[in-house]
Amino acid sequence: MQFLYLLESIRTDFLDTVFGAITTLGGKTLMLVICIITMWCVNKKRGYYLLTTCFTGIIINQTLKILFRIPRPWIKDPKFTIVASARGAATGYSFPSGHTQNITIAMGAPARFIKNTAVRIVCITIIALVAFSRMYLGVHTPLDVVVSLVIGAALVMSFYPFFDRSDEKPGPVYIIMGVMCALALLLTMLTELYNWPADIDLHNLESAREAGYLTSGCSLATLISYYLDRKYVHSETGAVWWLQIIKLVVGLALILAIKEGLKPVFAMIIGDHPITSAIRYFLMVLFGALIWPGIITWISKKLPVKK
Repeated sequence: MQFLYLLESIRTDFLDTVFGAITTLGGKTLMLVICIITMWCVNKKRGYYLLTTCFTGIIINQTLKILFRIPRPWIKDPKFTIVASARGAATGYSFPSGHTQNITIAMGAPARFIKNTAVRIVCITIIALVAFSRMYLGVHTPLDVVVSLVIGAALVMSFYPFFDRSDEKPGPVYIIMGVMCALALLLTMLTELYNWPADIDLHNLESAREAGYLTSGCSLATLISYYLDRKYVHSETGAVWWLQIIKLVVGLALILAIKEGLKPVFAMIIGDHPITSAIRYFLMVLFGALIWPGIITWISKKLPVKK
């Protein structure tokens, strides 16, 4: 806490605004956008690498949060204050830091496969800034941040060689994706079946439960999409420039429609059970990783113009 108190002592309105903006980069939105752009327009193999690393990271992060149940810094020490604007997004248990892990994967993976020193410096700088912002804002301790950096970096580095050789040797990738699915299922079963202590924060437990169902749907859809694309679809990332724009704009709109449009439908049929999140996110990933790229590839091959 001494380091957090030191940061608290140097806060200014200007720095609060700057680091408040920087910390938003660690949300899941940027991570998923990078995954989608990579898979649709850059390199499909790298896209699956990013997706798998991201989903595995979320599963591990949520599992550790619910197992250790470490409170936020200002709850551990009521005398400590945080930047007020950061409180709304600082939900759930403190350890480990989700934002730090998200940005480590979202920026670390491109830094791993893009052989450009300038790009790598930018990616590492963004990771460092987001990690520091979590401590400056007072929402995480150095331990939360360091452990997340280690987990994110370990996933990025350990998964890369297998995906890099996946064209010739897809077997290890299937194993990694299978383990990812199993871990998501275990998280779901843990939140549903374990006899949690009476004093557990119900909001945090529900957050982990939601994450278990959500990542179960995402993980299974990733595995199915990878298999079907390799065997039947063979989607391509290349396309004429205007079709690439359509691919991104229309594709993102359709994914958003699946996410938001099905929510009230399932709510009427099933209620608010998190199984609805599993179904919606399964369909979102299946559409984004398999169906939409397949449609665009088919259209691209019919066009009488070069890519």
